[in-house]
Amino acid sequence: MTGLDPRGRPVTVAFDPAVHICTELAAELADEWVELAAAAGLRESSCLTYRRAINSFCTHVDATVGAPQHASLAREIPELHLAVTEWIRLLPASFPAGSRRPYALAGRLRMLIARRIAHPGRPVAGHFDGWVAGAVGMRRGRAQEVDEFSRADKKKLIQAAWTDRLATEARIRAGWTRAAAGSDPADDGWTEPNNLLWALANGAWTCEDLTRLLPPLPQWPPALRELAPDDVLPHLARGYLLRHLVRMLFPTDMDLHSYRILLMAATGRASEEVVALDEDDLEYGDRSVLIDFTKHRARSRQRRSYSAPDEDHRDLHPSAPRLDAVELTLQMLQMARPLAERAGMAPVPLFLRASVDHNALTIRRFVGKGSRAALADWLKAKEVTVQGPADIRRLRKSGKVEKAIAFKGRISDIADDHTEETFRTHYAHGTTLRVISGHVITSAQRHWLDKALNGPLILSEDAEKELAEPGAAEALGLSAADVEQLRSGEMDMGVSSCRDPFASPFGRPGQLCPVAPTRCLECRNAFVLPSNLPQLLLFAAHLEQLQHRLAPGHFHALWGQSRANVLEALSLRTSDEITQAHERIAAEGLTLNLPLSTRVEFE
Repeated sequence: MTGLDPRGRPVTVAFDPAVHICTELAAELADEWVELAAAAGLRESSCLTYRRAINSFCTHVDATVGAPQHASLAREIPELHLAVTEWIRLLPASFPAGSRRPYALAGRLRMLIARRIAHPGRPVAGHFDGWVAGAVGMRRGRAQEVDEFSRADKKKLIQAAWTDRLATEARIRAGWTRAAAGSDPADDGWTEPNNLLWALANGAWTCEDLTRLLPPLPQWPPALRELAPDDVLPHLARGYLLRHLVRMLFPTDMDLHSYRILLMAATGRASEEVVALDEDDLEYGDRSVLIDFTKHRARSRQRRSYSAPDEDHRDLHPSAPRLDAVELTLQMLQMARPLAERAGMAPVPLFLRASVDHNALTIRRFVGKGSRAALADWLKAKEVTVQGPADIRRLRKSGKVEKAIAFKGRISDIADDHTEETFRTHYAHGTTLRVISGHVITSAQRHWLDKALNGPLILSEDAEKELAEPGAAEALGLSAADVEQLRSGEMDMGVSSCRDPFASPFGRPGQLCPVAPTRCLECRNAFVLPSNLPQLLLFAAHLEQLQHRLAPGHFHALWGQSRANVLEALSLRTSDEITQAHERIAAEGLTLNLPLSTRVEFE
């Protein structure tokens, strides 16, 4: 069976049904596999997964089913539905906990059986219809999530990508300039580099033609000789020369890594979304672009708008990376269009690269992985080191962390380009989780600190008199009627007066304050007037008694803030005022006015 390797080249994947006792069953599954691979153009990795699923199931049938040599999807006996069920049940035991492989293998086997059921000339016995139409019968498993790049590593990545992008564009511009200066090599010679570039740029001659018509290496002039390595073997020289010439005109796999990094950083989107873009996904305005991003796995399509910097703020020769989605996409279209026209691709893909395979020009979409073309290879070539694995998904997660910080952990805003469940599964870990957790804790602390630390407003006698002055009451959020009620004692709650007992931060809106007067000294609605001083002294004495009766930790948790606030309020009174208040308490026999319900807690 033939599949495609990561570079798009055909690869043979072999399978021999005769190695299994259930040879007929293995052959039936293999037939469906071969047809599916040919129809869908399966990659080598997918072909290997199908082969492993067939081998695993047939091995199970050989070991567990009676008379396996008679096993067939077309026969009732031996019954294979039970064999499938048992194989699925036992499959996870062969893999690490949480592995996604068992689900993948079961899904591949189901696909092959479903194809055979759909074929009118291939009967399938048993009761497979429910399994084929329903669930696979096991959990998908969970992949090991990677964390984001550090800010320093992301900065290095973007800087290296920017530098590489400038070098790529300069190289391709120089190549096309030289091609324009050349002519047909059939007329002006096959050893002039500009003529060879002209032939490739205009499609006048193919790479196979150049391989056939180029003279042997010893006959090359110095201008042509310098385009191949010094130590190249003569029979390999033409291949090296062709690759160099193609690289002077078109982007390669290694070049497009930098564009993927820059476009991901500029848009905040995933690698699969930016790599799949083509010219039909782009709609340009005056200084903006609308981009339609497609998530094939999630079957979703979203549109986002990106603006270019104002002309007044643009630098013709920027020293730092400029993450401009408009400029990036325009430049990529310009580089990809000649390749798309030559390959007959429409619409023009943004990520299109050229290579020379077996002395033939190959034009394919960028994959970003494979032999000597992965992100790790690009990092090594650019001498960039990062902490952790060289995984492009980490760049997307770096953007998510920045978004989590910007939106203070609000998942509804962070997960604006996928579901909240996807965010929790794939992104809410590592730094992102710490940001969200920290914000939740800080918000909870602030909620209670606002209640505890926004204590009462303490007024002296002079300040109480000045409440009648124009503008003084308004500065405190009080009306003239509120001031009159305060001074007449209508709003006296005992330990303090209250601006609005029906707007307590400790109760529901419209509810009479449920904690007065025990929590008045922790409330922002409270005003401590000179007339409240006797009750304030009695409350301070009561708290002192509680401090002796309760364990220190218990007292601090319940009354620590109230005691701190009451001591602060008393420190603002003069010794004469405190002496007069004590005399009044003794003369009038004043006691602390507390509700009956609070005495259960106190006593």
